[in-house]
Amino acid sequence: MLYANGYSISLDRREPGADIDFISHAHTDHTSAARNNKSVLASRQTVDLVRGIHGKNVKHYDSSRHGWISLLNAGHMLGSKQIRVDDYESGKRIIYSGDYQMQQSIASERIEIDRADTLIIDSTYPGPEVIFDDKETVEDGIRKWTSAMQKHGIVLFGAYAMGKAQELIAILNAAGITPVVSKKINDVNSIYAEHGVKLDYVSAYKGIGDHEEELKRNFVGIVENHNLGALPYLLTNAYGKRVFTAVATGFAKEFQFPTDAQFPLSDHADFWQAVDYIDAVGPGKVYTYGKSAGEFAANLKKLGYDTQPFNAPKERAVLYNYNQNKPF
Repeated sequence: MLYANGYSISLDRREPGADIDFISHAHTDHTSAARNNKSVLASRQTVDLVRGIHGKNVKHYDSSRHGWISLLNAGHMLGSKQIRVDDYESGKRIIYSGDYQMQQSIASERIEIDRADTLIIDSTYPGPEVIFDDKETVEDGIRKWTSAMQKHGIVLFGAYAMGKAQELIAILNAAGITPVVSKKINDVNSIYAEHGVKLDYVSAYKGIGDHEEELKRNFVGIVENHNLGALPYLLTNAYGKRVFTAVATGFAKEFQFPTDAQFPLSDHADFWQAVDYIDAVGPGKVYTYGKSAGEFAANLKKLGYDTQPFNAPKERAVLYNYNQNKPF
């Protein structure tokens, strides 16, 4: 929880008693604070994704009513935001990054970086051993491998339905490939389209789109990760063709997946990109946030940063002048 100017602000999780619930983006692990008929501080894109995909009838909280709260692009996925808070009495500026990405994604807004006294930073990749390749190099590798394998059979990618699937579609579109997608990915794509992100794809869901002709060819498909296990066998039986499988995730740098190919396409920053981000923000104090906060803080301390994990009770020191009597 953050405290500033008489308000308490939850950060990507449900906190009892929070005046303002901030949701940085629409991935499931960040939307626990989204409750029906409750206002959430988030981008319009995130609110639409939470409503349309997660089925939660949340309200959009207008941050403009507070001049001391600003939202900055995080570059992680459509609508992902950082929160910048200015506490007037202490004179401190605080930024919470949420999930963020330093490299430009082909399907989301470029990250915005501002200066702050205190930074609360995501800890997804806490160690210096993980180093991501240049994103354009990874994208080029995906296109070349897909084009080569498509000559010999069906190509099937597993991806998160929200964010990563849309990035994959845009990458493949750049090679003239129109992938076939699952119903859930189709639903997410529709919301992307409402917000100006054009993607060329065909839905495999019965009753949506004209997919019959596409399926007669050596098509490229994108499905949710959990469907990548059984689906290749079913497709081989249905079409009598070999099915080549692949995943596109930053965890390809750490794990071996049971697929024909894996590409380290991440929507996060690696450790050294995080260091670049911290240096650009220039905080005097860094709080690490998330499951790997302890490891990340320890590694940052080795480089000389004043840092510690963000958790109670120390988190109260981040912002000052909390007044429970101020209404939301």
